Amino acid sequence: MHLYTPVLALMALATLFAVGSVVMSSLVGPKRYNRAKLDSYECGIEPTPHPVGGGRFPVKYYIIAMLFIVFDVEIIFLYPWAVQFDQLRVFGLVEMVIFIATVFVAYLYVWRRGGLDWD
Repeated sequence: MHLYTPVLALMALATLFAVGSVVMSSLVGPKRYNRAKLDSYECGIEPTPHPVGGGRFPVKYYIIAMLFIVFDVEIIFLYPWAVQFDQLRVFGLVEMVIFIATVFVAYLYVWRRGGLDWD
């Protein structure tokens, strides 16, 4: 247990610092509230009222997020290949060329369909 003592002490110190910072900021910080400070911040644009049911949200944002995740995960598959490149030899090279070609064809398809346009 004596090996974990420094770790536990560091965790206690971090917790004390976090809680202490929140408490001190509420005690010492200014308490002058006005309408501008209580409004939500939206990059300088006046916030628009939303309908009661939440309204419709463009699906385009979700599609772009999904495309980012798909292409990002495919890039993750390159790391194990790069680590084991010497042992895989020609077989690994051919497999990776096929994989990258498939990703490139998918990228071209999304690009041609306008999936990357922000309008």
